[in-house]
Amino acid sequence: MSALPPYATTGQRAWYYSFRVICGLVFFFLIAPIVVIIPLSFNAQDFFTFTPEMLRLDPEGYSLKHYRDFFSNDSWQSAMWNSLKIAPMATIVSVTFGTLAAIGLSQPHVPFRRAIMAILISPMIVPLIISAAGMYFFYSRIGLQGTYIGVVLAHAALGIPFVIITVTATLVGFDRSLTRAAANMGADPVTTFFRVQMPLILPGVISGGLFAFITSFDEVVVVLFVGSAGQKTLPWQMFIGLREQISPTILAVATLLVAISIMLLATVEMLRRRSERLRGMSPS
Repeated sequence: MSALPPYATTGQRAWYYSFRVICGLVFFFLIAPIVVIIPLSFNAQDFFTFTPEMLRLDPEGYSLKHYRDFFSNDSWQSAMWNSLKIAPMATIVSVTFGTLAAIGLSQPHVPFRRAIMAILISPMIVPLIISAAGMYFFYSRIGLQGTYIGVVLAHAALGIPFVIITVTATLVGFDRSLTRAAANMGADPVTTFFRVQMPLILPGVISGGLFAFITSFDEVVVVLFVGSAGQKTLPWQMFIGLREQISPTILAVATLLVAISIMLLATVEMLRRRSERLRGMSPS
């Protein structure tokens, strides 16, 4: 919102400042649960609450013991490596199929485009527990339940909608005369895609891949249904830590995941601005 003009009425001034107070309260409501866990992750005691030493800002009330436990505990490290093995592969599958689907659905001659798009992005709309139960029954029939490939495909199915949406948004401003010019110069469709189309839609592809990676890395419901003990991911281990062990190490892991998410979202924003510059739009 722009600054108030000097001729603004009393009502306009009241709404101007009230709007900012309301936005601040909403922002605080959304961000407070995330911010609270960060200082708690440095608690020197095995508590999920602020100790008197922490409230007094006494250095003895703070420690890195929970972070050390995360990096030295075999269960946490095994879960982390499982996540790092599953999420990148799920991202690659999501980006490959999501990009191809977005390019195909962007063609005006494709019939039933809206219906196909609705089906492809349905994993974002359908409750996750329903998708997880459906994947469990389907994968158990074809022998993929409890396997690494099954978990990767399940996470890829959840990430594909994000790739489709971001790539489709990038294709909105794409100049199709460039592909026609490449075809007139004798380039085949594959060469046209990699040499002309892909460089221009790359920010959208990378943004979709980052969203797919975050979705896979943070997902817990589907992996509980589809995975086995050998595919215990980091969110799964956190879920166990809440239900069975009550380990404060969860706070340290949550803080690390928040930091990773912030970095990835900052990267997405940078790519969005770059995409707008490539399309000749001024970033907002």
